[in-house]
Amino acid sequence: MESREVSALLEELTTLVGREDPYGHYARLREIGAFVRADDGTLIVTRFAECAAVARDHKLGKMPVEMLAHAGLADWADHPALYGYFTSLLGINPPDHTRLRRLVSSSFTARRVQALRPATERMIDGLIDEMDGTVDFVAAFAFPLPCNVISELLGIPPADRAQFQHLVSDWSAVLDDITPEVLSKANPAARAVRDYLAGLAAERRRRPREDLMSALVGHEEAGDRLTEDELLTMAGLLFAAGFETTTNLLSNGLVALLAHPEQLPCLFADPASAVQELLRYDSPVQNIDRTALETTTVAGVTFQPGDRIVAYTGSANRDARRFPDPDRLDLRRGDNTSLSFGGGMHYCLGAPMAKLEAEIAFPRLFERLPNLKRAEGAQRRDSLTIRGFDTLPVTTG
Repeated sequence: MESREVSALLEELTTLVGREDPYGHYARLREIGAFVRADDGTLIVTRFAECAAVARDHKLGKMPVEMLAHAGLADWADHPALYGYFTSLLGINPPDHTRLRRLVSSSFTARRVQALRPATERMIDGLIDEMDGTVDFVAAFAFPLPCNVISELLGIPPADRAQFQHLVSDWSAVLDDITPEVLSKANPAARAVRDYLAGLAAERRRRPREDLMSALVGHEEAGDRLTEDELLTMAGLLFAAGFETTTNLLSNGLVALLAHPEQLPCLFADPASAVQELLRYDSPVQNIDRTALETTTVAGVTFQPGDRIVAYTGSANRDARRFPDPDRLDLRRGDNTSLSFGGGMHYCLGAPMAKLEAEIAFPRLFERLPNLKRAEGAQRRDSLTIRGFDTLPVTTG
């Protein structure tokens, strides 16, 4: 009976109705068990403690590229859009992951991110200036902001930035679905981004500046440095995946705040804590996938090499075993560190940047647009992993 119910719940989560509000489905899955089995054999992890343990276990990693053929992606390396993901930090395992993460982390520092604050404030004010009447919040604000911030970080001139919005949108579609139709747009977009970044890297080798591209080009640690391929893949990753969390954090967070206006004083009092709670309450990333790289036991369950695990972090963030009254948005909630940025060695490298943007954006939006409200016509993103909106009409009042 439970097996049939699990199958039905998981199936409903793949529909737009289930994706509109998945949290009731998650609650029932958590009641059934910390681990439930999907029809294809994948083990679904539903509760916070177990999801955190899966995220931290270094014997559980990303699907090795030699296994991609079994997933129907034998020609992945021939597609620029897929190559960019499966050879980046998103898709590789130690020791390559350890080496690349160390090299990039030493350039992608908290100081460099915080130095973006003045520019981010100017961008936010500029985007708000253009929001008048009824607008699509995603197109007008939530998408262009992270694209422009990442461009600022890398050192891309303002005049060149507009082209990246549609390129990144076309490329990142492979995060939701890999079909010939999606790849027909994603591949040329990925190639165009990479070609541009190759030119920028060459320019920074000739004339370095105080930007991340210059740091990536010039940084060397213990005699090691990024190869040209690694450099372009890393810079491309910042574009194609780096904006996903922020765009959907901004959209989901705005919807939550508009539905709970009584929480706005807490937002103004402590924006950092408020953003942590918004991340927990309606996470932009709803699950993380892992493959057992070697035999390991997590939370009493033993995995064999090749076993596939999906940790439902969106469910974990609503687990009453970890968060009291988890379905209530409470911007005063003290201990609200969630799994929205993953965990362990694959913890999101861009988390500080996403938080910075949201911490500035939300108070500024409500300060400058006090009559901001939702309008009709929102379309939720059709994705099981990325939770957000394709369009989110709002009116400025």
